Amino acid sequence: MSDRPNILYIITDQHRADWLGCAGHPVVKTPNIDKLAERGTRFTQFHVTTPVCMPNRGAIFTGRYPSVNGLRHNGLPLPADANTFVDILRDAGYRTAAIGKSHLQPFGHVPAVRADEERVANEHFPEAKKPDGADYAHEHPSNYETGEMFEFPKPYYGFDHVRMVTHHSDQCGGHYLQWLRSKSNNWACYRDRNNQLPHDYTVPQAYRMKTPEELYPTSYIKEEAKAYLAEQKDSEDPFFAFVSFPDPHHPFTPPGKYWDMYDPEDFDVDLPYEAHKNPPPQLARWKELMDQGEVPTNEQQSFMASTQQVKEAMALTAGMTTMIDDAVGEILESLEAAGKLDNTIIIFNSDHGDYMGAFNLLLKGPFAHDSVNRVPFIWVDPTQEGGKTADDLAASVDIAPTILERCGLTPYYGIQGRSFLNQIKGGEGARDFVLIEHEENKVYPGLDKRPNMRHLVTDTHRMTVYKDLDMGELYDREADPNETKNLWDCPESVAAKSSMMFTLSQAMLDAIERGPWPKHFA
Repeated sequence: MSDRPNILYIITDQHRADWLGCAGHPVVKTPNIDKLAERGTRFTQFHVTTPVCMPNRGAIFTGRYPSVNGLRHNGLPLPADANTFVDILRDAGYRTAAIGKSHLQPFGHVPAVRADEERVANEHFPEAKKPDGADYAHEHPSNYETGEMFEFPKPYYGFDHVRMVTHHSDQCGGHYLQWLRSKSNNWACYRDRNNQLPHDYTVPQAYRMKTPEELYPTSYIKEEAKAYLAEQKDSEDPFFAFVSFPDPHHPFTPPGKYWDMYDPEDFDVDLPYEAHKNPPPQLARWKELMDQGEVPTNEQQSFMASTQQVKEAMALTAGMTTMIDDAVGEILESLEAAGKLDNTIIIFNSDHGDYMGAFNLLLKGPFAHDSVNRVPFIWVDPTQEGGKTADDLAASVDIAPTILERCGLTPYYGIQGRSFLNQIKGGEGARDFVLIEHEENKVYPGLDKRPNMRHLVTDTHRMTVYKDLDMGELYDREADPNETKNLWDCPESVAAKSSMMFTLSQAMLDAIERGPWPKHFA
């Protein structure tokens, strides 16, 4: 195998770690992803660096915490001056491609606003940093209104080849929408939710759209990935291909046969709201809203649903997941047809999880739980024996240094992640804890201000602290793996709480930007 392996990085959006056949899910079918686990190493304790899409993707690409790299929450861009591990791969001669959802820049119409609007800024120097003059509108809908495919500046965060997909499920935009318009005169009809097919599902955001399977975003990304891999057949240069699916993120819109591939009655809600012995304020408030029949008008707001509605969401999510798995199978066939399979590292991952029924919740939000913080991660390396699991802690911020070490490349100064390459080789992990930074961009039920949190995960406990709020959470992950009893105020947990507080302080110090030392102190 070459010292410079190809890398095929496949990522899903909002996908729980246990929602794979190889992870023990009893219903959802993912045979192609399961085969990757058979050929590689599946991590069982892989956590996000933040359970929010944009900042976690920023952490993946930079190897730096959101509080340091600048992409702290959704709605902010990754600063143009941020280096990524893709930049280093490209500089080393890799051909680089991003196919699908990037989400390193905002892709909606809502402008960013300051969280501290009550403060008065200096008229001439309103911000702490001078404007960098960069254009952060490359993923904005206005770029994709014409029939001519929008050309990205090269490189785009290290990528030379970009096929952009923005938003989620059936409402995706970007290059996908331009492609859809070129493929069908009925494209607007397919996307009109007033024109959906009849169904009897009651869960909010379940839409049975008329979009054919072959015109759904998952299929577009699949075909673009296959075409890119075919182009690599005669190339002597290694490639890095980031293939990013917007599913199984809500809304719940599996097309064609995937809509009714699963029966809601085949699923169980094994962690209902009543399982939590002392729910925190946001969880209790979500329950009140559900009992009052209130559903958020903002489709990105998490909510609590009835058992039947949760089971419906599970069935539709399973359909979206299996569609991705089918696409993965075809992509892998194209990789093999190009003659690159034996010299390619394959990664399967997700940017964050989904409550998917935990305490009757759906989506994600400012209530920390294993279902949103722990994600799938599989690493297939042709030089390593397959069929293994890695059970030590690892995190999204660790991906960049691991890829660079595996490729024999020196990282830039300031990477904060820790390589887990030793775990892939069968050794111990590099972490005793995972720090999860979690800053939301809006106020949620049960909380009177925009939540800013830090979660600390160890082998034995999970702790959450809230900025400016007199509350906290502490769970014993060994005795209570489902996190159903908050031990924050329990006298018998004083020692554990004190130990976790000390570890959290060390973790937060470790996450601070490191400055260079003066030469005479080196």
